[in-house]
Amino acid sequence: MTFGEKLKKLRTQNNITQEELADKLYVTRTAVSKWENDRGFPGIDSLKQLSALFGVTIDELISDEDVENSKLLDEKRAKAFRLPAAICLALTFAFAFLTGFVNVWCSVPCVLSTAGFIVCALLSKPAYKRRMQRENAAAYIVSRVAIAAIFLLAAVTLFIELFA
Repeated sequence: MTFGEKLKKLRTQNNITQEELADKLYVTRTAVSKWENDRGFPGIDSLKQLSALFGVTIDELISDEDVENSKLLDEKRAKAFRLPAAICLALTFAFAFLTGFVNVWCSVPCVLSTAGFIVCALLSKPAYKRRMQRENAAAYIVSRVAIAAIFLLAAVTLFIELFA
């Protein structure tokens, strides 16, 4: 699929006219028409705006692979990690509950299941959505700091329980 075909497909899927797209990119309608008919190619600034507007990477825009199929495969791969993430989260709560009543050694599986949950939760989000999230740097940083804080809290709690 050529760049022009992809651009036209993305534009029509988002119900945007050539005129509206041109206004958003600060170019002429004829420039958009040339891009869609493969008689011209946008500059890097326009490519960055197009990728942000349609929620795809620049690589997806200019590569020969089909954007739709790659997103579907990405979604399918991500769904495979949702059930393991839920299981790890349930185990984390179970072991945390048991730690208070049984013994300290239940803390070890609690920390391991927390780590498993974090890994599965991160992998359960499709890659293209993770890339889009990174563009919003503040939310990305806050989410990563929160995940690290949860894991460190569990590890420190385990250390204190084992050696105190």
